[in-house]
Amino acid sequence: MQKIHKQERDQLKKLFEQEGIDRLNERLRILEAFFSDEDHVTVEELNARLGHSHKNVGAEFVADTLKLMCQYGFAHERKFGNGVVRYEHRHLGQHHDHMICTKCKAIVEFKNEQLETLQLQIAQSHGFHMLQHRMEIYGICANCLKNRLALMPLNTARPGERLVIEKFTGGATSRMRLLSMGLRVGDAIEVITNMNRGQLVIAVDYQRLVLGRGLAEKIWVKPGHS
Repeated sequence: MQKIHKQERDQLKKLFEQEGIDRLNERLRILEAFFSDEDHVTVEELNARLGHSHKNVGAEFVADTLKLMCQYGFAHERKFGNGVVRYEHRHLGQHHDHMICTKCKAIVEFKNEQLETLQLQIAQSHGFHMLQHRMEIYGICANCLKNRLALMPLNTARPGERLVIEKFTGGATSRMRLLSMGLRVGDAIEVITNMNRGQLVIAVDYQRLVLGRGLAEKIWVKPGHS
């Protein structure tokens, strides 16, 4: 990988010199900091990685350099679900996909040759010439699954989770309201949206139900089958 990074650095230096891009040495230091880890970084994280010895660089200059690196094919700009812009390496001839944990936000890169072949076959079967593709799998990582509660209030669940209603808490009024909506203990539900504020939407028997947070926290659920 170090050999690849050196080649990338040499190519970027050559291209930036040809294009007359200013402050080349500082941009090369940003590139080296970018290549120092395989993480998907934000502008702020990369700026912090540069350390106190490069105070004169600043987040705005880092952002500008990253945009140039994307423009010239040395980096990818990514947004994984939550809208936060992150940047990853773009090495020529290499492709990978991503799994994103919706709980801890960990990003796992993976590559599967059978999957790559299957995607090409699917495209060809539709008479489609595929130029590029991107796969993102959202779920809960192994570490978060180990720490997952066996029983939790519905308002803490993540979009996409499939759960089973275990019990209702609260007074008779809230229970009657939940029953009148068609919810019963033992029902299998899927969380459609939950923005951690305001209402959330669940699906029960192919029907969407909208719940306020106060009512949702009175529904206790356990993990169901995916």
